[in-house]
Amino acid sequence: MARLPLHGVRVLDFTVVWAGPFATMTLGEMGAEVVRVESLVRADTVTRGNVRPAPQILEQPRGAYWVDRNPGERPWNRYGYFNYSGRHKYSMSADLTRPEGQAIAQRLASLSDVIVENNRVTTMTKLGLGYDDVRKVRPDIIYISMPAFGTTGPYSKFRGFGANTEAVVGHTWLRGYPDADPSLTYVIYHSDAAAGASAAFAVISALHYRRRTGEGQFIDMSQSENMVHHLAQPFMDYSMNRRPQSSLGNRDVSMAPQGAYPCRGEDEWIAISIRSDTEWVALTKVIGQPQMANDVRYRSAPARVRNHDEISKVLIAWTRSQDKYEAMQAMQTAGVPAGAVIPYTGAHYDPHLTERGFFELVAEPESGVHLQPGRGYRFRNQPLHVRHPAPTLGGQNDYLYRDLLGYTESDVEHYAAESHVGIDYAPAVLG
Repeated sequence: MARLPLHGVRVLDFTVVWAGPFATMTLGEMGAEVVRVESLVRADTVTRGNVRPAPQILEQPRGAYWVDRNPGERPWNRYGYFNYSGRHKYSMSADLTRPEGQAIAQRLASLSDVIVENNRVTTMTKLGLGYDDVRKVRPDIIYISMPAFGTTGPYSKFRGFGANTEAVVGHTWLRGYPDADPSLTYVIYHSDAAAGASAAFAVISALHYRRRTGEGQFIDMSQSENMVHHLAQPFMDYSMNRRPQSSLGNRDVSMAPQGAYPCRGEDEWIAISIRSDTEWVALTKVIGQPQMANDVRYRSAPARVRNHDEISKVLIAWTRSQDKYEAMQAMQTAGVPAGAVIPYTGAHYDPHLTERGFFELVAEPESGVHLQPGRGYRFRNQPLHVRHPAPTLGGQNDYLYRDLLGYTESDVEHYAAESHVGIDYAPAVLG
């Protein structure tokens, strides 16, 4: 089998939560060797979960992150959130708050091609691992910093993740029910996944640049600014027309009918979006109302937007009698954009995803075998599969300390005694 695109590239991972880990997971899927540096004296509870989850946490929805709601002896190795985002990575433990740990990380950085971090702007510099620090040991390093609001500007030192960045750029305002209080809008962390994908693309671009020029690169990536590109319509509407948009619920400013419509059965729905007059005519035929196609009230898109409620009444009368999959098939056959609304639990058994082999069985060291999502892209000549499950904490210390970094046995024993090397959190963390 041909080598994967990023074979031979080593990525040093100082990421947390979702945006950063998603970026490094993507690079790992492409063949990069990703080394995640983790602390034994400070638990990353957002990324790896609670080290000793209380019974009340296990009873809550979040408790389902652990297999059978059982955290086991080492809950941090059984946390579903990390067992997904940690794929294709090595785990190396070191305490970066102390000079010894910083020296270990610097040594690792000198042998790496890329550093990815999404911490608060001042964090890496305080640890002696900022871009200027790393350049001293690896001049051609590619270093991407992806804080919530970028590395400069009045918000640069603010903390934040998806819930905050989407609010600052207006995404929270635009979602939800019309005229509803924004506090009722559910958080979806859209910007985390969006930032992770963009960061991976930026790193690959920088690697291409370095291959041509021999020069490294510092990449300042603002998660919030990256999110703005997903909101082009409202931003450009205001820029060109000074027309502010607000939440439309399931409606759209130019497409009608548009929304989720109830189907036969309990809580069964179909999503429908009409983008053109041609699709509108096709829809009227599918629902048995061809006379609506030439009705002056619905003949154009602006007219349909104005009379959306009337259209929805007729459409709902039809969808309520239909199986959502059969309705989707009928509409798609007629050229109408429509999709059955499937709960995430049902996605595991969706015939389309099943036939394409999207979900893969992954054997996790301490959690068993489970289906995990695959990738949204495929290379015909280089099949991409989940090659490595997420690592246990410090799971690759032997390889990284001894084989890669060249530390002696006595060195490793010393670092273990100093709580750098290990597979369990320090007693002070465990409580």
